Amino acid sequence: MVSHILYHITDGVALLTLNRPEVMNAFSDPMREQLLERLQQAEGDAAVRCVMITGAGKAFCAGGDVANMVALQERNDSSVIRQRMTLGAAIVRLLRRMSKPVVAAVNGAAAGAGMNLALACDLRLCSDQARFAQSFVKIGLVPDWGGFYLLTRVVGTGKALELMMTGDLIDAEEALRLGIVNRVFAQAVFHTETLNFARQLAAGPPATLARIKQGVYLGSVATLEEVLAYEQEAQSAVFLSADAKEGTRAFLEKRPPRFGRD
Repeated sequence: MVSHILYHITDGVALLTLNRPEVMNAFSDPMREQLLERLQQAEGDAAVRCVMITGAGKAFCAGGDVANMVALQERNDSSVIRQRMTLGAAIVRLLRRMSKPVVAAVNGAAAGAGMNLALACDLRLCSDQARFAQSFVKIGLVPDWGGFYLLTRVVGTGKALELMMTGDLIDAEEALRLGIVNRVFAQAVFHTETLNFARQLAAGPPATLARIKQGVYLGSVATLEEVLAYEQEAQSAVFLSADAKEGTRAFLEKRPPRFGRD
């Protein structure tokens, strides 16, 4: 089988590369399946402490393969749509519940499901050449891959409606202003800077990062009392961990901590 998802581990970072550059990394059915499988593999591998998703070539991901959609419509065939939606939803759910930080390294265009894949990741870094679009409306479709949930929580209802109803393209600086991305890097240093960022996360205390991820997502939907209860439980759970002991000792000894070495 052709590998539509390249997988490489370096310094605790699992780098997943969407690999259909000839069609701007638009999703095929095998590509969706392979992405889910590789994410499951990364989650189950103790050597992986951070996951980063990027695209081969000049694009991050153009979303669905429109040529394939046209072929299906010409045959009046919608039989695979539910399966595709199920796979997309499974990927989004896994990204959210993974115990490890997931970084989207958006190297170029991210449109439709490609933009929503990036939004489903915990953090988004992009090149100054990146472009984003909720392009579904341009072909008469509605957002999927969790877009209604994910984008609305980042930019608010008014801006989400504007982006989804117009399908307008926005550049990297506008994406940064709206909070869609965390940082923008010049294209010339993009690969180096994003990998260094992921390595920094991979060097952190794994159980603590997992608790932080869970807490932030809980905080976006829960009550104050629920969050305070979570903080009490989480802090008690990590306080006597090897990483917490290493972190406090390193602080007093004025040296960098070495987390996750036990």
